Amino acid sequence: MTADPRSYQPGFRVIPGLRPLATERPDSTSITPNIDHIVTEDDTPVDNLLTEKQQRLMTEPLYSSWAGPGDNRPFVVAANVGVFSTVHQPPLVPNVFLSLDVEAPADLSPKQHRSYFLWEYGKPPDVVIEIASNQHSRATTNRSRDYARIGVSYYVTFDPEQAEEPLRLYALHTGRYSLIYERWLPEIGLGLTLWHGTFEGIEGRWLRWCDQYGEVIPTGAERAEQERLRAEQESARADRLAARLRALGVDPEDVRTWVVARLLTSQRRYSR
Repeated sequence: MTADPRSYQPGFRVIPGLRPLATERPDSTSITPNIDHIVTEDDTPVDNLLTEKQQRLMTEPLYSSWAGPGDNRPFVVAANVGVFSTVHQPPLVPNVFLSLDVEAPADLSPKQHRSYFLWEYGKPPDVVIEIASNQHSRATTNRSRDYARIGVSYYVTFDPEQAEEPLRLYALHTGRYSLIYERWLPEIGLGLTLWHGTFEGIEGRWLRWCDQYGEVIPTGAERAEQERLRAEQESARADRLAARLRALGVDPEDVRTWVVARLLTSQRRYSR
């Protein structure tokens, strides 16, 4: 029996059986291609501050507040990272990409771990997002053929300067992208929505991931604030209850002691 070539790739993990690979399995001679000549990063600043914030708003919330598409399926989301489909072509560099059922290696310092190499991860990203930043934006160039060629399921463009239809989603069908109007992507377990609000002190219209009900996936800071407000509400509710008990001549501490005693008694009864 021939071993799966991916088993020879240390540090990378593809979850088997969850979806078919969009690319052909490499043969034994291309298991570890030579990438010495590949430039994985050129240290050239290419994005403005607004685009940089928008990119982080599409990556950080997933790691902070999203459990993945279910069944403990892992994912990788990244911004401005090269996606290499072959050693002989320059990379595609979407503003943001999301890939399900894969895990990044724990050590990202080796060169073979710094970019998204399709022969390492075993599949293309599931979603790529291009954000328009100026009149020569990558989002307005003909990138769709390249993404379709490597099998990216969803291609998304977002132009914050466009008053009408700033967000467009395309789904891959028979090798080509078709415009879709549904913002919920059931295969991904996420949707996309336009959100008017303030992020890191900047108010505007932002592209956000959302759940099937249209609720945005919160950033770590937003989730912490939600938990703080929830704790304050619980504390205020407890204070109001205590005030009512005192007005009735009942010591709240006596009530707490009685409740704890009843709970302990119930636990002992059910443990027998």
